[in-house]
Amino acid sequence: MDLRQELTLSQMEDLIRQQADHISQTQLMSGVIPWYHNGIADPWDHVECAIALDASGRSEYARRAYRWLRDHQNPDGSWYSSYINDRPEDFTRDTNYSTYPAVGLWYHYLITRDVDFIAEMWPTVERGIAFALELQQPGGEVYWACDSHGIVYPLALIAASSSIFQSLRCGVRIAELLGVPRPEWNEAGRRLSLAIRDRPELFHNSVDSQYDYAMNWYYPVLTGIVTGEKARERILTKWHDFIVDGWGCKCVVEEPWWITVAETCELILTLTRIGEHGRARLLLDWALELKDEDGRFWTGMKMPEEEVWPPEQKPSWVSAAMIIALRSRIEATTQADGKRRVFSGFL
Repeated sequence: MDLRQELTLSQMEDLIRQQADHISQTQLMSGVIPWYHNGIADPWDHVECAIALDASGRSEYARRAYRWLRDHQNPDGSWYSSYINDRPEDFTRDTNYSTYPAVGLWYHYLITRDVDFIAEMWPTVERGIAFALELQQPGGEVYWACDSHGIVYPLALIAASSSIFQSLRCGVRIAELLGVPRPEWNEAGRRLSLAIRDRPELFHNSVDSQYDYAMNWYYPVLTGIVTGEKARERILTKWHDFIVDGWGCKCVVEEPWWITVAETCELILTLTRIGEHGRARLLLDWALELKDEDGRFWTGMKMPEEEVWPPEQKPSWVSAAMIIALRSRIEATTQADGKRRVFSGFL
């Protein structure tokens, strides 16, 4: 592969600061982080932005984000799927959304070592995971959501379930840190990971299941369900299905192609995890081409037209994905220097 010269550590840190400025400027006084000014906020991307704020040294902003979650959690442990100006907009309650705060808060602990804040947030984590496990099925899969009336949508999603597995693992670590072990969470995670690896018939690609999403390809590797040579084989076997040379990762295989920065960044993180550093550097180089003149990143590029799409949208969560990808590359680059690698503990 032909590579341009990799960004220097200083350049990567500058880019992280630039993206963190965008996220912190988008955050409302209440602590919620919408996609953009006057846009919706969803709990999963809200947590992703909080992780990015911690990764950029802005933990006070991250704490505000987590306290917003604490203050807006439903009595059953869930959150609604989206909010506008702190008010619910979509009343669907998603199990992946309810568990993901555990991932963010574990990373917050690794960055800050603030046990008191983790203890403050523990009831929020515990209720969120309990909500999701109520929807775990005998086969190990976790149904993705229920509606405003409590009616469960009887299907499990590959990427969401992989994320739930990661959340359960981080939840177990938080529980052990606080001296309140939850072995049943370990068992739930074990059953879920076995289902994802061995029983693909239990899962759907998406809510409508008509598209082959990139997240279903790399999330089992990103979250540590598929490891070793099987992980490398999984990624390389479908590389040419999802990668457009010079641009990055498609959102879905099917045409029309949509190259997205967030998926490309998550794939960078996945590649770094399995030691495919050359491919990770290449994708990062391509992703930088979708940075606008104001320093923010577009959601993606429609192909073959090579048109920015959606127009005028540069969401906070895209900046968050870029920060996390850059931080993973920095840690991979400095590993030989003996510096502490927080993402190794995070993942």
